Amino acid sequence: MIVAGIFARGGSKGVPNKNLRVVGGMSLVERAVKQALSTRHVTRVLCSSDSEAIADEAKRSGAEAPWLRPSDLAQDASREWDSWVHMVKWLNQEGEFPEYLMAVPCVAPLRTVEDLNQCTELAVSSGADVVMAVADSYKNPWFNMVSIDSESGLVRLINEPTQRIYNRQAAPVVYDVSTVAFIIKCSYLLTATSIYDGVTRAVVLPTNHCVDIDTEEDIEYAEFLLNKRNKGK
Repeated sequence: MIVAGIFARGGSKGVPNKNLRVVGGMSLVERAVKQALSTRHVTRVLCSSDSEAIADEAKRSGAEAPWLRPSDLAQDASREWDSWVHMVKWLNQEGEFPEYLMAVPCVAPLRTVEDLNQCTELAVSSGADVVMAVADSYKNPWFNMVSIDSESGLVRLINEPTQRIYNRQAAPVVYDVSTVAFIIKCSYLLTATSIYDGVTRAVVLPTNHCVDIDTEEDIEYAEFLLNKRNKGK
């Protein structure tokens, strides 16, 4: 059994009221809720937010929002991991013990239901502690990602290979972690502190499914891609 969680704070500095913004004809909250409700193996969808407006939008879209998130879990520096733990502990107190929690971030409007299905199927078939979605990376720490020493100003590769790499194709393959979904085994979540401490697996998705909304420009780009996708149907 998988419970889906829509974790959406009300405060957003880069894009005010970001989670309520309409992208592709529906709010980011509504899209996340409806996709979660349509995903295989998901039995329940809950919203965790400190915002009454977001909670109301989630309920209107079909999710449950039985409480507002405690303020100490809704600060700029708050870890979303702690909000995941809060939701699982609340479910346990209510007598419900799902095997997995699937966090469905609102900020990935190019995600599809089939993307989520791939993630839930991998979790169920593999029994992994964590399943995440990733995409091919444009940059590679073995080839074209550098740091600059704050004192000397010298540039160095993030990862120095044993032999110099002269083209990207020869570098080790790396991936960007996306905000499409994070599926965490609940027993693991209550004892670990990171998605990388246990058995973590990934579903590789198309890059254009993994756009992350952080700026107004990201919203414009997401709108463009959604319009292009809809025209292709």
